[in-house]
Amino acid sequence: MAACKVGVQLHPQATPIEDLRNAWKAADALGIDSLWVWDHFYPLYGDPDAQHYECYSMLAAMAVDTCHATIGALVTCNSYRNPQLLADIARTTDLLSDGRFVLGIGSGWFERDYTEYGYEFGTAGERLRALERDLPIIQARLARLTPAPKGPLPILIGGSGEKVTLRLVAEYADAWNTFGPPEHFAAKNAVLDDWCARIERDPREIERTVAIGAHEVDDWERFIEAGADHLIVMTGHPYDLEPVERLLAAVRA
Repeated sequence: MAACKVGVQLHPQATPIEDLRNAWKAADALGIDSLWVWDHFYPLYGDPDAQHYECYSMLAAMAVDTCHATIGALVTCNSYRNPQLLADIARTTDLLSDGRFVLGIGSGWFERDYTEYGYEFGTAGERLRALERDLPIIQARLARLTPAPKGPLPILIGGSGEKVTLRLVAEYADAWNTFGPPEHFAAKNAVLDDWCARIERDPREIERTVAIGAHEVDDWERFIEAGADHLIVMTGHPYDLEPVERLLAAVRA
């Protein structure tokens, strides 16, 4: 069984911000490989008016609060920031983290964010076309910034659309994220491999990450058999890290 990385996504909703900071410090102290939040303006479940926090402000704080794990958004909504600005924010966060930042990005989907913050929601196709337009702009700006990022600043694309999203992963991404169960992940993983073959890219260049719930931790071997390189455990307040510790012990045994 191949070794895999272990990460944590902390849901930044329905929590005092002090608890959120304590959770990412505790997770980093476990020696996990990656730490993530999400990029939304409102809770995604539970009380729709519960406490919630802006993504990149959190990531800047996480950058200086932690020292081991890579950090990023799972995933940034491309629609919310000018791509040139997003590249600069990413570069600055990378420098604050001493080179540990990963630019996770996707086309966006949560309509309430758009309508309440004044963004044009449009259609899924329009948002995907905007992502395709903006990815090379982000890459070009990252190459021009002074100082340059300290780390490799990989781009991770989230999503599972077979016609466009996975093609964009094959063309632009260093990593890819989607969800389980293992059968779903395996099927999408095969489609990504096919896109890599079409554009003559080595599929091994793309790290395969999967976001899993605490109830899926004990299925970790099935995810690896399905092609996962990196398992990211999603958790909300009160941020129980026991499943993460159990997963770490299992994959590192």
